Amino acid sequence: MTILTTLISDVHACTLCESKLEHGVRPIIQIDSSAKILIAGQAPGRKVHESGIPFDDASGDRLRQWMGISKDGFYNSKEIAILPMGFCYPGKGKSGDLPPRTECAVAWRSKLLKQLPQLQLTLVIGQYAQSYHLPQNNLSVTETVNSWKNYWPNLLPLPHPSPRNNGWLKKNPWFEDEVLPHLRERIIALL
Repeated sequence: MTILTTLISDVHACTLCESKLEHGVRPIIQIDSSAKILIAGQAPGRKVHESGIPFDDASGDRLRQWMGISKDGFYNSKEIAILPMGFCYPGKGKSGDLPPRTECAVAWRSKLLKQLPQLQLTLVIGQYAQSYHLPQNNLSVTETVNSWKNYWPNLLPLPHPSPRNNGWLKKNPWFEDEVLPHLRERIIALL
């Protein structure tokens, strides 16, 4: 058994947050040591919690469209790893899902990231992932995404692809016009 296989088994057996999660634990990740692209998201939503498939929702549809990739390509763990900041659905808050639980990042993130030696592009989605992957950055999500060239071509900060961000996308048309063509070109080059 490899280190990664053991880690995956340990993650799937994790109960660190069990008493704090209304809907129970169901860690959802996708990882293979040959992956070239990492999607660092927030945490699974309710629909993903129920299906057990990462980004199996409207956010995933939009993210795949942004990337210019099919579902088959997206779910090829040998090419794309998906490690959210929290591996389980955190529950519903007043204005959407609760923030990802911090226990996952502390317990698992560095160990799992060490198992991705082929990584060439990290998509850092939303404020929680950006805080973790860009710890020196004190900018808002909009400012961070707007400064994407500072991190390119190995890392790309993105807004969350949730339908809740439709307003953000309308206010920031430069994102679709300027950033997404570069993302799609890079995805094609890597895959």
